[in-house]
Amino acid sequence: MPPLPHRDFTLDPPDTERLANLAGPFDGHLRQVELRLGIEIANRGNVFRLSGRDEKVLAQAEALLRALYEESATETFDSNAINLRLNQANLERVDDIVPQDVAIRVKRGTIRGRGANQAKYLHAIATHDINFGIGPAGTGKTFLAVAMAVEALNESRVQRLILVRPAVEAGEKLGFLPGDLTQKVDPYLRPLYDALYEMLGVEKVVKLLERNVIEIAPLAYMRGRTLNDAFVILDEAQNTTIEQMKMFLTRLGFGSTAVVTGDMTQIDLPKHVKSGLKDAIEVLRDVDGVHFTFFEARDVVRHPLVARIVNAYERRDAIDAQTGPA
Repeated sequence: MPPLPHRDFTLDPPDTERLANLAGPFDGHLRQVELRLGIEIANRGNVFRLSGRDEKVLAQAEALLRALYEESATETFDSNAINLRLNQANLERVDDIVPQDVAIRVKRGTIRGRGANQAKYLHAIATHDINFGIGPAGTGKTFLAVAMAVEALNESRVQRLILVRPAVEAGEKLGFLPGDLTQKVDPYLRPLYDALYEMLGVEKVVKLLERNVIEIAPLAYMRGRTLNDAFVILDEAQNTTIEQMKMFLTRLGFGSTAVVTGDMTQIDLPKHVKSGLKDAIEVLRDVDGVHFTFFEARDVVRHPLVARIVNAYERRDAIDAQTGPA
């Protein structure tokens, strides 16, 4: 395989403090630029090499790094500042970028995408502020989103994790359930708890919940809030109404990332109510900064029989769509 095109340049004058400011903790700022543009950045001191598939993107990246280095003399960068500069630069994305390998380090070890679709999903979460992961059960939509959220918290890129779900599929009538808010909501959010326990351990999750660093709440409780410096996950989004989906997406504040997951084959809303997830796919499909990843039965990573079950139901639903249900 031929080597990727590359671009070499030097940032002058050499200054270790400015270079550290530009690169960020553990080169985190350079990783942001890499993931956003689908390039690789290597440097030895102030000598840089950019590698990628598109020479125009490499030129844009060099210009951005030079501008950031100029600013680094007078401004201290954090991940939010880098993200803002990337947005302001309006850098051109290449549609056929090969997704960077995103390795998530959590308590259980290192998590990577299994297969191309999961790799694209992780890359999209790293490079977009709002992401939709849509597909059948067992494709890793929620688990990978929680993993990315945990890593963002561990690396201090966000201050809070907020995990949201429609608490009752058709109406969110929490008042009819016994107990306080936590006891009412817990049964509906158990999959999110399970993912957190696996990645952080039960004791740490309990401590973070007590300190409100991790917040788990029903969707109805999001109204009126603005969520800054947070990683927000809306799970089971197929059971939101159009109004609820719009309300959730407009809660996003500065320095925040939102991931919306759902399965269009598992809608539990009344038949006359259109799913907010289905509506969002139609309305937001071409909005810049919003990314959709669609999973299929072949992406299922549970027991092999699960994929065959999903396929069987999809075939039946396709037949019903053509002939009408029996």
